[in-house]
Amino acid sequence: DYRQKAAAAGRIPTNYLRRELGSTDKEILTSRVIDRSIRPLFPAGYFYDTQILCNLLAVDGVNDPDILAINGASAALALSDIPWNGPIGAVRVGLVDGETVINPTRKEMASSALNLVVAGAPQSQVVMLEATAENILQQDFCHAIKVGVKQTQQIIQGIQQLVKERGMAKRTVQKLFIAPEEIVEVAKKLASNKIYAVFTDSSHDKISRDEAINKIRLETEEQLKEKFPEAEPYEIMESFNVVSKDIFRKLVLNEYRRCDGRDLTSLRDIKCEVNMFKMLHGSALFQRGQTQVVLCTVTFDSLESSVKSDVISTAVSGIKDKNFMLHYEFPPYATNEIGKVTGVNRRELGHGALAERALKPVIPQDFPFTIRVTSEVLESNGSSSMASACGGSLALMDAGVPVSNAVAGVAIGLVTKSSQGKGDIEDYRLLTDILGIEDYYGDMDFKMAGTNKGITALQVDLKLPGIPIKIVVEAIQQATAAKREILQIMNQTLAKPRPNRKESGPVVETIHVPLSKRLRFVGPGAYNLKKLQAQTGVTVSQLDEETYSVFAPTPGAMHEAREFIGEICKDDQEVNLEFGAIYTATITEIRDSGVMVKLYPNMTPVLLHNSQLDQRKIKHPSALGLEVGQEIQVKYFGRDPTDGRMRLSRKILQSPASSALKTLTDKNSIVLGGAVPQTSTSSQ
Repeated sequence: DYRQKAAAAGRIPTNYLRRELGSTDKEILTSRVIDRSIRPLFPAGYFYDTQILCNLLAVDGVNDPDILAINGASAALALSDIPWNGPIGAVRVGLVDGETVINPTRKEMASSALNLVVAGAPQSQVVMLEATAENILQQDFCHAIKVGVKQTQQIIQGIQQLVKERGMAKRTVQKLFIAPEEIVEVAKKLASNKIYAVFTDSSHDKISRDEAINKIRLETEEQLKEKFPEAEPYEIMESFNVVSKDIFRKLVLNEYRRCDGRDLTSLRDIKCEVNMFKMLHGSALFQRGQTQVVLCTVTFDSLESSVKSDVISTAVSGIKDKNFMLHYEFPPYATNEIGKVTGVNRRELGHGALAERALKPVIPQDFPFTIRVTSEVLESNGSSSMASACGGSLALMDAGVPVSNAVAGVAIGLVTKSSQGKGDIEDYRLLTDILGIEDYYGDMDFKMAGTNKGITALQVDLKLPGIPIKIVVEAIQQATAAKREILQIMNQTLAKPRPNRKESGPVVETIHVPLSKRLRFVGPGAYNLKKLQAQTGVTVSQLDEETYSVFAPTPGAMHEAREFIGEICKDDQEVNLEFGAIYTATITEIRDSGVMVKLYPNMTPVLLHNSQLDQRKIKHPSALGLEVGQEIQVKYFGRDPTDGRMRLSRKILQSPASSALKTLTDKNSIVLGGAVPQTSTSSQ
């Protein structure tokens, strides 16, 4: 568990309690990266509860602390007496101006085309990879991995030296939960042929195959219990698992066969549909075998709906507001199970983040809406996160988002054969587009997404304590070939973004509001804006001093907003007033503080204060005999630069100086649609 502390960044949490509460998305995703880096190096059969807490104590605001957390966890485990086959080292690799940069600063990352986290083991082995890329080429990506793995060796050597000086002797574990060899041998004799028959029958789908294997499991376990009455329940169950796994892996390694009848590099059948629901802004269905991601839906909303980052995440990790998000949902029925449906779990958050990173590089940065893609998995049999990337890409193009390229993703699996004693990999097979069972019995889950040109996201999880770089490079090549094949199938359904968004979609327009009319448009205490938003459902945000953006969820709402704005501003027209000129004003209201006057018929009345009515000091306008409807001469002195109020004076005209009298006729008003009003000259 990785936790960011507000005090580490010199801040106080802004919530009601002013203390750290639940984990943020950034903390959970960092925790997953640490977990995936260290988990493969625990000994087989080690199931004792082990917790690693990474608490951020101080942060400089220049370097992202997640790499430090991985290395800190590695050092802590290596120094402890907990059985662990480490250490590992981790670095971040960036690509700035075509040059690889190790552990780039936050400023360098802002201009980096690559964000690659590499966790390496001794002898230049790869343990974990996590990457986001701006559509970079395959050869550049492979080079960055090689450079990163080389740099991890220095960290590993440093931790190894620390262990020699300060390390503890590893404890002797009371018991490793592994299957006894004698029970495994008996299980092999009882069930091998039956399991082999199921795994070689390609007519089975996921459910029927699971049911057939489960039937054999129950029969075999009953027979094993009779022969080994003293055995622990887990020993019986694990013995059957060992036999099943061994048969499955030998089929791949020796016979180049997969349980669904495909060869090692073939894809499952793919079906795509778009525009599933007319009322949605965008929708798509992507089905790959029994992995079906449907309702990859796209929703547009105002820029105000973007994800706001809290001050701590911004200070610690430089996380900013984002106007593109992908939410992944994996309900229990997707795997034919029941379960309690609660909030987003760590797995759903991680899978959604991977698919989001795959699609983000192709989204235009100046898109006028916040985009939310939801990916709901209806049925799952392997790599639903990569299916989410494919379905999300189709849904975005269906919604009319001008993406630079279509994106596809695929999962690559690995089955290895290790040498006796040393544990080195003797032989291996890479599998394209893996099933759930191939992920379960295999050694690697390698997910890669990208466009026809390059790579946008990568995630590698291993069950081995490390693999050579050579296997990683081969997996990238195999994934690239599969990705191009998937994109060809997707292009048959929808090859490029639709030229226009749907008619039912949202609308954005700009309003030019002169500074002098801002008070009228906004209203006292923003009353008019609040009323506009409540009645029509639009969202109004200020872009600059005189420009507002109006977001309407539908064209009908925008039409209502136009009428509302026209109503509140119909009598608020403006003419070009000449500084220092004298105008005839009509009194519309008498107040204690002064009189309200109009210079022309459709003008909003302005206050002429008592102090500007006469050379003498008066407490009420009645002292001068002023009445409603009376016309008086006033001199115009421009507008207050802070609030745009008109500045008029009658007192100044009582001095000897005089000017020509002006009359007003031409007018114009607040403009909806972004055009700046052209003012016309007054007539004399």
